[in-house]
Amino acid sequence: MNIVLMGLPGAGKGTQADKIVEKYGIPHISTGDMFRAAIQNGTELGLQAKSFMDQGALVPDEVTIGIVRERLSEADCDKGFLLDGFPRTTAQAEALDQILADLGKKVEHVINIEVERDDLVKRLTGRRICKVCGSSYHLIFNPPKEAGICDKDGGELYQRADDNPETVNNRLEVNIKQSQPLLDFYREKHILTNINGQQDINDVFAEVDALLKGNRN
Repeated sequence: MNIVLMGLPGAGKGTQADKIVEKYGIPHISTGDMFRAAIQNGTELGLQAKSFMDQGALVPDEVTIGIVRERLSEADCDKGFLLDGFPRTTAQAEALDQILADLGKKVEHVINIEVERDDLVKRLTGRRICKVCGSSYHLIFNPPKEAGICDKDGGELYQRADDNPETVNNRLEVNIKQSQPLLDFYREKHILTNINGQQDINDVFAEVDALLKGNRN
C-alpha cells in the first residue's frame, strides 16, 4: 500500500509512522532521509540538493521531485511505502501522481492526523529530544523514567530552540496555511482520511490500522 502521512507539527506523525512501518513492513520515507541518503551516496541530484542546503536555501522542486522519483523506484518500495514530509504543495502532489503513474502505482491512502491547535502548542513546548539518539519525550505525555535522561541510552535531553511558545505558534500558522490546499487536493480525490489524533496513541493507531485493513466505518 502506498501512503502519504500528514499532520501538523506535534500531531504524532512520527509515532504513527513507526507503528505503520512495523505492522505493514513498508519503508518509511521522509524528505530528510531521502536528501541525506542521496547526498551520502553522491548522486547527481544529491549533490545538487547539498549545494542549496549548504547555502541555507530551499531545495528546488525539480531536484526534490527527482530524488523522490529515484527513491520510489528502489526495490524496497515494490510492496508499498509511507511518505512523510512530501508532498508539501499541490504542485509536488501532482508530480508525485505522475511519478507513481510512470511506475504503475498510485497513492492509495492520505492519512491526516488532526489535533487541536492549543493541544499542539502544549505538546510541542513540552517536547524534549535526546542529544544522542534523537528519541522524543514529553514532560507531560511521555516523560523519561529519569528527568532529563534518555531511557534508551542515557543521553541528555534538551528542548529544541524552535519549541518555545512564540515560535511554535508561528510555525503552526505557516504549516496550517501550507497544508490546507494539499488537504483539499486529496479530499477532492476521495483518498483523504482525517484521524482523531487527540486520543491515546494506541487508539489513534487502531483507527489507522482499521483504515488500512479496509474495514473502517
